Amino acid sequence: MELNDIIYERDEHLAVIMLNRPDTLNSFTAAMHEELAQVMQEVQSDNQIRAVLLTGMGRGFCAGQDLNDRATSPDSGPPDLGAAIENYWNPLIRSITEMPKPVICAVNGVAAGAGASIALACDIVLAARSASFVQVFSKIGLIPDSGGSWNLPRALSLPRAKALAMLGDKLPAEQAEQWGMIWRCVDDDNLMEEAKAMATELSQRPTQALAAIKQIFASSSTMSLPEHLEIEKQTMHRLGQSTDYAEGVSAFIEKRKPIFTGE
Repeated sequence: MELNDIIYERDEHLAVIMLNRPDTLNSFTAAMHEELAQVMQEVQSDNQIRAVLLTGMGRGFCAGQDLNDRATSPDSGPPDLGAAIENYWNPLIRSITEMPKPVICAVNGVAAGAGASIALACDIVLAARSASFVQVFSKIGLIPDSGGSWNLPRALSLPRAKALAMLGDKLPAEQAEQWGMIWRCVDDDNLMEEAKAMATELSQRPTQALAAIKQIFASSSTMSLPEHLEIEKQTMHRLGQSTDYAEGVSAFIEKRKPIFTGE
């Protein structure tokens, strides 16, 4: 796989994916979307990979869409933004949220527009102290897309989410942590070390259980309590048959560190 705009590395059971257009704050072109889609597909299908770390190169995490990549001439009419969402952004968000492995995001700088939406779609977000989140959509006459209008009010209160979306104000990483939008804000120099340590730790945990946590939390807002209790029962039945559950119990009884295999 030839990659130009994405850097993909493997470290045992951990996949490290880096957005690599630093001169444009890692804003997305169609070519970059296609590269990342290939990488995400490979990561999902490789059973040896049990966790994913996503970050950006340079001074920004991601500035969303590269508007120059969809520039049109006066005679060509307005672009079909719905088609762009359907073909590129929605598949990307689905690949993150449906990944049967934890996806950790290390926000190393500004996450603007759809870049902020990408971060919010990940399972755990760590951000550098100098990083920030900006909902820039309203400033060009749009709404938060790429799952942003779904994830933002769930990560924050509805009043705060609406104010951020309408005003387009910058939300510093420290305030994002205080508001509960991200897991942790860390010093810039420690970001990648802490993010990689966390991702590596998760890559050694029971993968099926982590995938089930993603799935059951995602469905919780659409079900009644009785429906959800039934899903919990079915999930516990399935996980109780796993090799990792047997290993976890054995390790607990034997007072040793478990060795999970993801099976």
